[in-house]
Amino acid sequence: MKILLSAYACEPDKGSEPGVGWNWALALARRGHEVWVLTRSNNCAAISAALGQLGEPYRSRLHFLYYDLPRWAAWWKRGGRGVHLYYALWQRGILDVARAAHRQQHFDVAHHLTFGVWRQPTRLHRLGIPCIFGPVGGGEMAPWPLVRGMPQRWSRVGEFLRYAVNLASRWNPALRRCLRESHQVIAKTRETADWIASAGGSAVVSLEIGISRERIVQGSRLPAPGRLSCLYAGRLIDLKGIHLALAAVAQAAAAGIDISFAVVGSGPLHGALQAMATALGIQSRVTFCGQLSQTELLAKYREHDLLVFPSLHDSSGNVVLEAFASSLPVLCLDLGGPAEMVDESCGRAVPARGVRQEAIVRSLAASLVEYARSPGLLLRLRKGACRKALAASWDDRVNAVYAPFEAQVSRPATMGRVASQDQVLSFRDLSSMTHRELRRAGSCGRTGRGGE
Repeated sequence: MKILLSAYACEPDKGSEPGVGWNWALALARRGHEVWVLTRSNNCAAISAALGQLGEPYRSRLHFLYYDLPRWAAWWKRGGRGVHLYYALWQRGILDVARAAHRQQHFDVAHHLTFGVWRQPTRLHRLGIPCIFGPVGGGEMAPWPLVRGMPQRWSRVGEFLRYAVNLASRWNPALRRCLRESHQVIAKTRETADWIASAGGSAVVSLEIGISRERIVQGSRLPAPGRLSCLYAGRLIDLKGIHLALAAVAQAAAAGIDISFAVVGSGPLHGALQAMATALGIQSRVTFCGQLSQTELLAKYREHDLLVFPSLHDSSGNVVLEAFASSLPVLCLDLGGPAEMVDESCGRAVPARGVRQEAIVRSLAASLVEYARSPGLLLRLRKGACRKALAASWDDRVNAVYAPFEAQVSRPATMGRVASQDQVLSFRDLSSMTHRELRRAGSCGRTGRGGE
């Protein structure tokens, strides 16, 4: 098939959304599809350098279309303050680019991938071809008892505002049309699927993050009974729940466990978390490692017995998969994306809904004590984590979405046809056209329900 992939965030050798955009494009190319990726112009240098190092099938099957708003609009997103407005306007602008490219290439499928937020719709369904929307997240909400327990007041306010935005988004006409007209809507979590249903849509659940098979390492580290080396990796913010982890470590230490806790990452809570560790009397057990390179972080995974990741509402949880790839079990909360991945075969997702914060901390601490006193259990969980990683490659993630889709969508008899001379727009022309020229070119190629 010929696939038009919308990936605002798409960059090689990056995690989070940029890594999702890049790795899905590679996996689709490996699957035999021709892929045209619509992304931001500032990703061009990194993508061009990576493409220069790739062989087949990537060079012949991957094509990139770069688009950005006029330079005067860039100030909106400086410091991240207006990135959502900039992104919404970028989504509006790419429709003309997509229409012009569709006139030339006759795409079979349009797929919106990044940003993957359910309340931010795409317009690619207006091309008049099957459209995939997702996987998208953003519907994950922290339980209110945990929101009230956040150390910083502004985080509590932000969580309330996020809930209000999700409520209002259900009545966004552009979103409701996107959900109604998309061939397939995919949610990262069951919570986001519920929000989509409340907006009149229907979604299947499938995570978007994957792991490269060559990064998977089978570990056999076995700690001495009564000892446990724990690790956290991520931003130091309220929503990651590190304050819960510190309280649980303190309780495990009080139960006689020789426990250590390495905290990798940076963020506004760094000083407050250090003060909390001191107040709990565990400052000698907790090491704040700061921000590490990916290579250094991979080494940390292999040096520890357990990843403790009590995030309150991650849509995905890349660090969970990275831990699995290093055969590291995971202790998390039964919330968001981590809860979709973690079970008793590879760790534990502690119940957090309808439970007081003090009870959640006690459950986390009880799990730490159990693991420290049962090295054989930890070894079994290591093996289970490795199996989880083997079943979560990028190819597996793409297969979950495209296998059923490929069975429904077949290439028409015109596959491989060349557009007539008056229809051809080279991609070099596309990248240099003005907004008005793109709009004029795109309007010539509207088909079916694609007209506005």
